[in-house]
Amino acid sequence: MAWLWWRLLSGDPMDVRTWRLPSLDPFLVMASLLLLTMVGMLLGATIGAGRSPHIMFRPEQIEVTLDDVKGVDAVKEDVVRSLNLFLAHRAFTEEMGGTPRRGLLFEGLPGTGKTHMAKAMAREAGVPFLFVSATSFQSMYYGATARKIRSYFRALRKAARRDGGAIGFIEEIDAIAMTRRGMAAVPAPSLADPVLPFDPSLLGHTSCGWNAPANALFVGRTAATDRSAISEGTGGVVNELLVQLQSFDEPSGAQRIHAWLAEQLNALLPAHRQLPRPVPTRTNALVIAATNRADNLDPALLRPGRFDRRLTFDPPGRVARRELVDHFLARKAHVPELDDDDVREHLAALTQAYTPVMIEHLFDEALVNALRREARAMTVGDIERARLTEEIGLGQPVQYTDHERTLIATHEAGHATTAWLVAPERRLEVLTIIKRRDALGLLAHGDRDEVFTRSRTEMLNLIRIAMGGMVAEELFVSDVSTGPGGDLVTATSVAAQMVGVCGMDESLVSFQAVQGATLSQTNIVGRVLGDPQGRAAVERLLHEQKQHVHDLLTENRHLVAALRDALVSRHELIGAEITSVLEAAATRHAEANDVAEG
Repeated sequence: MAWLWWRLLSGDPMDVRTWRLPSLDPFLVMASLLLLTMVGMLLGATIGAGRSPHIMFRPEQIEVTLDDVKGVDAVKEDVVRSLNLFLAHRAFTEEMGGTPRRGLLFEGLPGTGKTHMAKAMAREAGVPFLFVSATSFQSMYYGATARKIRSYFRALRKAARRDGGAIGFIEEIDAIAMTRRGMAAVPAPSLADPVLPFDPSLLGHTSCGWNAPANALFVGRTAATDRSAISEGTGGVVNELLVQLQSFDEPSGAQRIHAWLAEQLNALLPAHRQLPRPVPTRTNALVIAATNRADNLDPALLRPGRFDRRLTFDPPGRVARRELVDHFLARKAHVPELDDDDVREHLAALTQAYTPVMIEHLFDEALVNALRREARAMTVGDIERARLTEEIGLGQPVQYTDHERTLIATHEAGHATTAWLVAPERRLEVLTIIKRRDALGLLAHGDRDEVFTRSRTEMLNLIRIAMGGMVAEELFVSDVSTGPGGDLVTATSVAAQMVGVCGMDESLVSFQAVQGATLSQTNIVGRVLGDPQGRAAVERLLHEQKQHVHDLLTENRHLVAALRDALVSRHELIGAEITSVLEAAATRHAEANDVAEG
């Protein structure tokens, strides 16, 4: 700048009009720019390839405490014990001679509180929390994944030494820790293993004759060694992870320099003048990993010294669900009716097999329903409709003919009436003729109490409820439609369980004990029906129960008719609305009989 002013003042300014740009080949210019861009991208990727992808939270940045973790009391007790060991690691190690826990594996369904619990542990311990998703370790560059893992554990050790402790959390660890080739995975149960009794809660009139209940599944987990999910670098990545999980007692950088200097000086000193080398101090670090697929993890990860403790987060039981209902409703707008203990117990019963996240989402959807009707607080009806939408699907407008509407209402009324008469242990939840997915209408029913086993009578009642729709059609329409197709799937499955698994028929032979290349690929229903005697027993059992329902509904035609008429006019009945119609019809029928006899 000074040189330019000097030329201006001396009368010899620069004239830019005389400048001439050199002649350049446009192709060379474009090629050079492209080359520089590629080199820049490669250098940037190389520099960042080994950087740890974690996010560090200080304790004061975490709002979750152990008091906020609901529905997993059994796991919380063990977590508190692990947390106490973590905080008292020095006394536990030096005074008692124990080996501290280095890793906890949280396994369970999505939404059961695994990440929530890990954050609460870091908050309660008052130490840094290094959160990372396992997928963020993955890289397209060879060796970069292992470098990122090393960087992450280096950062974890550094934070633990600086703050007296640190907790690292790896989300979805199965992304980088699948079973290596040649390693025996933890065996997964096959279809030959026992399964729970078939428990339908939805019985619907279907348009195509096939409507398996939404929560009635016969599923076997696939083998743990799914080769399609294993990439070429899996072995190296898992090996690096195994090494790093045992790196917490390694010397720090300063200790390594100290040891090197001591070695250099000791080479010049006599034996009696040797300098002592530094002893590595134990690093108080705890690694927590979460996964939904623990059986697919490499078995070397699960041995003591790596992941010392394996905690399973199951869906909460009824008592825990009641606690969750109270916790979430305390923060969400609701009508006073939802403060009643009986109503909240009812909600806890309705949400069987729900995870904490699912329960909170259910209440959020109920608030959406309240907004649709221009209200500012949810009601029980809003929650019921939200649950129906979540589990079965949105209602779809269908222009039924008058005959179809009456037929479907008759079919569903047959289910509900049968359930009300034969199974007082079951709760009638929703009865509707509004189309949802493949179901033109349905009855949703469930256990009044949370049960884990069933008696023979209860299993027979499930078959009878399934047969109620077909029998009602025969009695009132003198014909059978395609609607009972899904009901027969339910009834056949329950009957096959009774005959082939539970010993509830004449034979005590269990078809679960049958092994073989062909049979092992067939579920229990296929095995029972594939056996001539088993098929005959199932057929006989189904016909007996259908006849029982036929006699029952013939005697109580007035109940089916009353419920059918209510469905035709109102389209959907929820909870107490169903039983109110049946009780009123039973009362009217009894009064009419008294008048006739009088």
